[in-house]
Amino acid sequence: MQIRFVGLPVQDQQKALAFYTDVLGLQKAADIDMGRTRFLTVAGDDGFGGGQIVLESADLPPKAAYQKAMFEAGMPVLALNTEDVRADVARLKASGVKFRGEPQDLGPIVSVLFEDTCGNLVHLVEAKPMP
Repeated sequence: MQIRFVGLPVQDQQKALAFYTDVLGLQKAADIDMGRTRFLTVAGDDGFGGGQIVLESADLPPKAAYQKAMFEAGMPVLALNTEDVRADVARLKASGVKFRGEPQDLGPIVSVLFEDTCGNLVHLVEAKPMP
């Protein structure tokens, strides 16, 4: 089995697309008008063959409630890996991204949370080399 698509509720799909592509540097992968919904995805450095994030409209009440509860609880709903968390934090802060603290060394990883401007917290993670 492969992980292909993971849904992420967002308050505004166009704003989310701009944030995830223009600010974070991910690539727009799919943008399909499906009538009632818009199937909008972004992909990372592994390209369109890897996993993609579906930027789903949070207009359905259960999605909106989940998103709000997770944000208010300080819980991330997405994790993104990076090779250099501190360099990415500096770059993203310069672009106005709001972080919840500074990167923390947690043994096998260094991590920090940031707000995606679309109602979600994202966990930015740098995995340390395995011994």
